[in-house]
Amino acid sequence: MIFAAAVVPARAQMGSSLGFHIILACFGVAFPAIALSAEWIGVRRGDPVALLLARRWSKVMAVLFAVGAVSGTVLSYEMGLLWPGLMGRFGEALGIPFTMEAVFFFLEAIFTGIYLYGWDRLSPRAHLWSGIPLPITGALGLFSVLAANSWMNSPAGYTMRHGRIASIDPWAVFFNASTPYESAHMLLAAYMVTGFTIAGIYATGMLRGRRDHYHRLGLRVSFLAGATATPLQAIVGDSVARFVEHTQPVKFAAMEYVPNTARDVPEYLGGVLVNGKVDLALNVPGLDSILVGWTPSTKVIGYRSVPPDRRPPLMSLIHLSFDLMVVIAFALLALVCWAGWVWWYERRWPKSNWFLVCVALSGVASIAAMESGWIVTEVGRQPWVVYGVELTSAAVTRARGVGVTLGVILAVYLVITVCSIAVPMMMSRRWRNEPPGDEGASVPYGPPDRQAAPR
Repeated sequence: MIFAAAVVPARAQMGSSLGFHIILACFGVAFPAIALSAEWIGVRRGDPVALLLARRWSKVMAVLFAVGAVSGTVLSYEMGLLWPGLMGRFGEALGIPFTMEAVFFFLEAIFTGIYLYGWDRLSPRAHLWSGIPLPITGALGLFSVLAANSWMNSPAGYTMRHGRIASIDPWAVFFNASTPYESAHMLLAAYMVTGFTIAGIYATGMLRGRRDHYHRLGLRVSFLAGATATPLQAIVGDSVARFVEHTQPVKFAAMEYVPNTARDVPEYLGGVLVNGKVDLALNVPGLDSILVGWTPSTKVIGYRSVPPDRRPPLMSLIHLSFDLMVVIAFALLALVCWAGWVWWYERRWPKSNWFLVCVALSGVASIAAMESGWIVTEVGRQPWVVYGVELTSAAVTRARGVGVTLGVILAVYLVITVCSIAVPMMMSRRWRNEPPGDEGASVPYGPPDRQAAPR
């Protein structure tokens, strides 16, 4: 059977771990670039508020980086413990991108330490340059991890003999057909999640009456990061959907509720699949075929083209997650257009409280969209762990106790989630009550200021 005893709890454990870690990964990739943008404004314009923002952001960035390192390590162990059939058979291929990710992670960790401890020990420009490797190594690390996941969707670059890998082409493994699409899609998602989440925090502060230069600048710098990525994401997302239709047609059929291969296929907006029929959905005739091939005559492959045991489970979850991702993406695009319209015609940022409310909600919305996208990617690939090559049931561990470890992981991640939110909140509360000049000296885990250093 596809769903062996350990498959469901193993997938739930892997999914919950990945769902937690991926949020921190977004901040690890995009937060350094946003902090550097604020520091660049401070250095170039001589703006002490921008420098204060960058310095405080770097401390929050360090906290999230540390938590992300722990959760990422857990994922590494889970790959081997939960999926021995996958790693035992294809470890030589997956080890290539994972090794590169480890290299870029260590480089990012090294430069993060230099950047944090260099605030009072380097000149302003030297310190700014010391942080440049952070967004680069973060993006390359993300690219490496996505290469591994992409390979599971588009396996390439290997030769099998007698059920085992006989030879590997590292270049073809790393740059498989899915890598450009998945990595670009996730990189833009990282900047959207990070930018809108940070902007939402400052928008909330402004709604509470704190409309000083500090909060206005914090909102603008972070919002621009998310706003820049949003229209690009609309283009990349459309390309990804077309690529999935071409390379994983059954997954696409589950995303769009296409049961039978046909032309002039309708687009279902919302709805649930009950006994093979779509209920509670808005039906737009022919739109799905138009979105795939620009004409209603485009043929779309249905999920009934494969046997039932080769179809993705939970099709309603896949479809609704896809719809939620698209709806949120267009809502964020509308928010960006709102800000761009006001700036273009009035050369100012929107002052409406409704705009600030929308920005305050944009962070949670972007996280929901990203998580929905990963549900589509991972659940839609089932029942395959390596698409078209190895079933998930063949890769899962045969050991007992996966349900117990799932409960432990959920409990641990609940505690870590609370701490990951509480620590930055406590830091923010302390910052509101301290003079800006005490910024360096008040950090218990950081180096002392140059003036206060022991002689």
